[in-house]
This record gives sequence, C-alpha cells and structure tokens, in this order.
Amino acid sequence: MRILLSVVLLALCGSASAFPLPDRQVARIVSSGWDDEASRDRSGEAATVIRRLGIAPGQVVADVGAGSGYYTVRLAPVVGPRGMVIAQDIVPRYLEQLKARVSKAKLRNVRFVLGSPSDPRLPRGAIDTALLIHMYHEIAQPYALLYKLRASLKPDGRVAIVDLDRPAEQHGMPQAMLVCEVRAVGYELVSIDDVKPGYLAVFKRGAAPDPASVKACRG
Repeated sequence: MRILLSVVLLALCGSASAFPLPDRQVARIVSSGWDDEASRDRSGEAATVIRRLGIAPGQVVADVGAGSGYYTVRLAPVVGPRGMVIAQDIVPRYLEQLKARVSKAKLRNVRFVLGSPSDPRLPRGAIDTALLIHMYHEIAQPYALLYKLRASLKPDGRVAIVDLDRPAEQHGMPQAMLVCEVRAVGYELVSIDDVKPGYLAVFKRGAAPDPASVKACRG
C-alpha cells in the first residue's frame, strides 16, 4: 500500500496540475511561422543563434515548437549525420507539413515528436540544446513544460529561448518575466543577449524545486 501511494504521489508531482498557470496573458498560436524566412535570413537570426550557442556536428538539438521548420532545416546540416534534430510541436498539422518539407530536402537526421502544452515529450537525457524560438509566449503551461523539459537535457544541456521584449499578448515576452518563470522551476540564467530581432536567453539546470512550491511570477 505504501509503495502504491508513493508511485501515485510521484505521478502527481510530475503532472501539469501540480504547477501554477502563468499570471499573465498567453498568446494564441496563429501561424506555423513567426515571420517570412527570407526576412529572417537577411537579419542573420538563425546563423547568429547557432553560432552563439556553439551548436556543432554530433549534437542533439530539440526545436521545440518547430512550426514550419525554419530552424529545423537550418540545424540539420550543422549537426550533421552523427547528430540529430528533434522537431517538436503540439499541432499535428504543422508536424505533418514539416515531415513533407524535411523529406523533400532529403534530411536524414530529423525526428518528430508530438508534444502537449504541459509536456514536450522528448527523450530522457538526450538533448544538448533545447531551442524555443519566438514561441515561449504561446506556451499555455510554461511551468509544467519547463519542469518536464529538465529530464530531457543532458547533464550539461541548455535551454535557449529567443523572443521579443514586449508583452505576451503582442507575441513577445518581457525579459524580466521570462527569467522569473524559467528560474521558478530550477533553471539558472547563463546569459541574455540581443539578437535581431529580440533577445536570446540561455539557461542551464539548477536544483529542481518541489513542484508544490512553484509560484507563478506576477504579471
């Protein structure tokens, strides 16, 4: 009986209901892409992010909220045949469209994962870098998702978030709010720098908090 109770309590601690909802607006998912790809290439956004993160051959990178796959198709050649890109999204239609794009481009090192608003459902201990690009403001349950993402990172794995420094309802995320929310589930801020457009915030795992102790940051 005690063993069964322990298992139940452990499951509850990891469930979305153990975490608060954000005390702010959450933007609606309105498109599979943040902006047109030609404009993003002209700004050098992806190249800058990849360079600053030191993404290299052989690494495993998760493109969380991959959408149309702007980063997925640019990451795949960088990590090469010994590496892997895991394209994750919560919208089945986006993943199906991305699968077709990846197949047409003959990219052999991309895998696909259908997640949920509270769980990325990525493989445990596999990820060098988890990218959340211009989509954090659309995550309905960020505390639960970030907490569960911890288990998918390698010991020295990182979470890298790109967003615009403006309110979530305007499809951005104020830097101070982002840092507060990510820290609330036991991450440590490594760096935060400007990119065009927006900013790049990088986090590593710290001590995991008791889910019951996590409080929503004030919006």
